[in-house]
Amino acid sequence: VSAPAKLVAALLLGTLLPHAAQAFQSGFSLGLRPVAASSIKQFSSPARRTMLGSVSMGGKLENDLMVRVARGEEAERTPIWLFRQAGRHLPEYEAYKKETGCNFLQLLENPKHVAECTMQPVRRYNLDAAILFSDILVVAEALGIDVEMPGGKGILVPRPLTGPEDFKERIPKSINVDEKLSHVIESVTLIKKQLNGKVPLIGFSAAPWTLMYYMVGGSSKKNQEEGERWLKEHTAESKELLDILTNVVIEYTSAQIKAGADMLQIFEAMGEFISKESFYEFAMPCMQKIQKELRARHPEVPLMVFPRGATYSLVDLQQAGYDVVTMDTQTAREATREALATAAKESTPPNLRRGAAGLQGNFDVKLLKAGEGSKEEVKAAAEAMLKQLGPSHLIANLGEGLTGKEDPELVDCLVESIHSVSDKMIKEGGAVPA
Repeated sequence: VSAPAKLVAALLLGTLLPHAAQAFQSGFSLGLRPVAASSIKQFSSPARRTMLGSVSMGGKLENDLMVRVARGEEAERTPIWLFRQAGRHLPEYEAYKKETGCNFLQLLENPKHVAECTMQPVRRYNLDAAILFSDILVVAEALGIDVEMPGGKGILVPRPLTGPEDFKERIPKSINVDEKLSHVIESVTLIKKQLNGKVPLIGFSAAPWTLMYYMVGGSSKKNQEEGERWLKEHTAESKELLDILTNVVIEYTSAQIKAGADMLQIFEAMGEFISKESFYEFAMPCMQKIQKELRARHPEVPLMVFPRGATYSLVDLQQAGYDVVTMDTQTAREATREALATAAKESTPPNLRRGAAGLQGNFDVKLLKAGEGSKEEVKAAAEAMLKQLGPSHLIANLGEGLTGKEDPELVDCLVESIHSVSDKMIKEGGAVPA
């Protein structure tokens, strides 16, 4: 046999035989579902681990850690992405705004700008997912609500709904999201093309209550009681508005999946401004309907949810079928993990794992602030979080979004610490939650 032929044979044996064994151990999965962590450890090459990666709506992924963990599968390390990972804390983002002459809202109008801003943190950090660069109020805009961003005051709705008559006059019963939000859907397609399978893309939407909160109150900082007042004084109209918003959110997020999004995040960002009683009467039914409809339409797409300020609902959101539930900064870690496991054993939730939901969160963003935190503190806090929660069935993230005052070097330290510490813990047989 010639030397070139021997070389080819050696390469084939070295590449194919491990995958043949891997496919055998995983039940001839054909790469559609990855093998368990115990099997993965037998193969030393990271490239081999990803060659049989997940197949998503947008095609094969090189790094499918996020998707696997969200589906309830084992992984060789804890994946990480960050709320508001794109945007103000990045020097390249500020430079891009200056170059284009666009403010935040103007950037969102152009798919090219959206794609660039989405890609910036993926280029800088070793993140396990990209998230669509967008805003929670694009759904409200699509329904005809004006949104502004005056300097230093955050997002504002200058003309909030004043009452039931104003609501009936201004808000349509339904919209065509493929028309009203076509620029967002086009952005998803463009981002998927630019990612080229590097990491999954997270699509997202605000939850109905959060949208209603802004539509009737106008600001996160003022009129904070207005939404709750609507629920009590205009109950029928509030339910009607929430129903409209729920249907639009379903269509909007479904369109993102069709355009290539690999997983979805629903943000109930204003959970702290609704009473627990009202949350379960008004907000929870919307969240349940969103999960049920999206699971029916896209049965393999993981669904993540973040009820910021209302994490008392995490067990119920798990039982509603969400695959990953998110802790804010104040959420007790071990108690939450235990509560989810107990509830799942008592009644099997209709999520992809058919068991306890994955957890997401909840690193304290304050430790990343420029001039205040240190790499040693970040590493120690990351390790403490992983020890409290366990490295498996966890998506590392923040307890709230980046504010724009963070040091990119500390952010990078967090990402790398999560990867290195979790990798070591899993290899050494670190505790795996039930």
